[in-house]
Amino acid sequence: MAVENYDIVIVGAGPVGLCLSTSLAKWGYKIKHIDNRPEPTATGRADGIQPRSLDLLRNMGLKRKIMEYEPAKVYEVAFWDPSAKGIHRTGTWASCPKFIDARYPFTTLLHQGMIERVFIEDIEKNGGSIQRPWTITGFENDGADPTYPVKVDLAHVDDSTKTETVRAKYLFSGEGARSFIREKLGVNMIYKDPIAHVWGVMDGVVRTNFPDIKMKCTIHSDAGSIMIIPRENNMVRLYIQVASSTDEDWDPRKTMSAEEVQVKAKNILKPYEISWDRVEWYSVYPIGQGIAERYTLDERVFMGGDACHTHSPKAGQGMNTAFLDAVNLAWKIHHVESGWAPRTLLSTYEKERKLIAETLLDFDAKYAKLFSTRIPSAGEVAGASSDAVEDNEFIKTFKASCEFTSGYGVAYKPNEVNWGPEHPAQHPLILQYEKGTTQRTGRILTAATVTRVVDANVVHLEQEIPFNGSYRMFVFGGAPEKTSSALKDLAIQMSTPKSFFSNFLYKDLAPVDRYHERHNPHTSFLSLAIVFSAPRNKIHIDEQLPNLLARYADHVYADDVWDQRVPDAKAAAHAKMGLDEEKGGIVIVRPDGYVGVVVKLEEGTGTCDALNQYFQVVTGKRLGGETASLNRSIDVDIVSENGGLSAVDVHTPHVHTSELRPFLNDMPNASRDVLFDRIITSQSGNGRS
Repeated sequence: MAVENYDIVIVGAGPVGLCLSTSLAKWGYKIKHIDNRPEPTATGRADGIQPRSLDLLRNMGLKRKIMEYEPAKVYEVAFWDPSAKGIHRTGTWASCPKFIDARYPFTTLLHQGMIERVFIEDIEKNGGSIQRPWTITGFENDGADPTYPVKVDLAHVDDSTKTETVRAKYLFSGEGARSFIREKLGVNMIYKDPIAHVWGVMDGVVRTNFPDIKMKCTIHSDAGSIMIIPRENNMVRLYIQVASSTDEDWDPRKTMSAEEVQVKAKNILKPYEISWDRVEWYSVYPIGQGIAERYTLDERVFMGGDACHTHSPKAGQGMNTAFLDAVNLAWKIHHVESGWAPRTLLSTYEKERKLIAETLLDFDAKYAKLFSTRIPSAGEVAGASSDAVEDNEFIKTFKASCEFTSGYGVAYKPNEVNWGPEHPAQHPLILQYEKGTTQRTGRILTAATVTRVVDANVVHLEQEIPFNGSYRMFVFGGAPEKTSSALKDLAIQMSTPKSFFSNFLYKDLAPVDRYHERHNPHTSFLSLAIVFSAPRNKIHIDEQLPNLLARYADHVYADDVWDQRVPDAKAAAHAKMGLDEEKGGIVIVRPDGYVGVVVKLEEGTGTCDALNQYFQVVTGKRLGGETASLNRSIDVDIVSENGGLSAVDVHTPHVHTSELRPFLNDMPNASRDVLFDRIITSQSGNGRS
């Protein structure tokens, strides 16, 4: 029997495995996805979606489905501490304070099974499925097949006679903390915090006179500590610390019955009362804050989620960090397999994501230590929600923690896809943070609200291009009357055969009808958006944009929406990007939403040259070189017909078609012939034929 080949085998259908599978299924990959459970999670497990993760789920087209479950939303966290009568509230503050520019400044809470079902439905919509209950029994990167080098052995959990051996380009462990793949690779978990804990977790419907039962609460009392998390369907989750390695009688195997946890909760909450209508789920488990030494050994077998980092439930980060692991790896695999990047890009997965996990663990430990030593004052509570510069250690730590726990503090270091001063692309038009732009490479693009020109809808710019595997090129066009020449020159240079744009054009330009393609009419490598610093009624797409850019009419916007964060700005989106409101600039954003590079928009070849330099490093391809000759006044625009590239528009008299051949040399023969048949040239300045 022939061994079946797959692009990737994914083991584990928890958050990280499902998020990776969902992403790759959308892009047409052949996936073998197994899970050792007969059904998705029925109750319990992870439950909190942080603000940045909700942004991501919206960008993946999944947020609406999540919100249909009517999850709880936590806008504030309350802190309770011991008092003479039991406990009293010492302060509350926003779970996502105002100094963070978040679209959704709250934590979304619902049980993991509902989240899993949303992913599974999307996977099935794209032709995929989860094979249950199956497990992995062995694997080897034996290289016997250079295209599918990883051999994977699988078996049915309940029937050992059912086995299967497949080959894959990649193998991914989303198995959780007890990862078979990690153990077989010999990768150790390093526990950064020597203190370990045993936690009791209970989901249920309660009756209580405790006033903050609908809020997230951290409660310290003389009887112990408890954390309250509101949930969907009128449920509440309680986290109770059962044991700690600092206890004199520390036992990592210590357990506690549901009834014992309820008694302890009642004592902690005194003088308030609590009782249970029903208990939905209960578990006791030990946890230490650890991280795997490696996330991959060969860039063929990868790990993500709890397989390579474990967190205290207080941080609420396990699932959220897993989502970002998944999308980081997904787009990089996609670009390597599409021929858009060298295999070395895959090494950045571990470098980027391991650093984030380490940083989160460090901040969580520091934050927890600060809270365990003393109670914050009312002034500190108030100060922590402001955006003022503070020297107070508590406030500084709180703000930094909020950035990380919300997801907006993720900061990737400079590498081939995140420009930095040591990047090989060294062009004078590349802008640095605080030297021409507020955007920091390796950080999420700043949120901006704009008006879409074609339909007058007010939209969130950062959500206008979906998570489709494409780089996002945001052209901030400044004032149209000031930048028309620069935009025309940009289109000319992008149209040359060795540009970062032309090098990745579809190979089937002529035969395919892409009239209705909004995001990727020319290439799946890149999607464009153009934002003008002008009112909507002053923007005329056909008149102010060259044809190549005008093809993205659904992605042309007016920067005319006031923003409280830049109240004096005439063009808020430009101002939030730190770009000149008249001259504009270009922000290149990675497929996962993080800024790659920022470039000035200027007349001539410089802007495109800078982008060519950046993308040459990113893609490993030789870009730039021969360009359209501005000296000979040849102005080449790509004209769109039925959504495809159908002609070259030459705005100069007396040019022979032979002069245009350099622009088309790299195209496939069939597409090139169609284009040459339809070239339009000027005839003595009167009309075109």
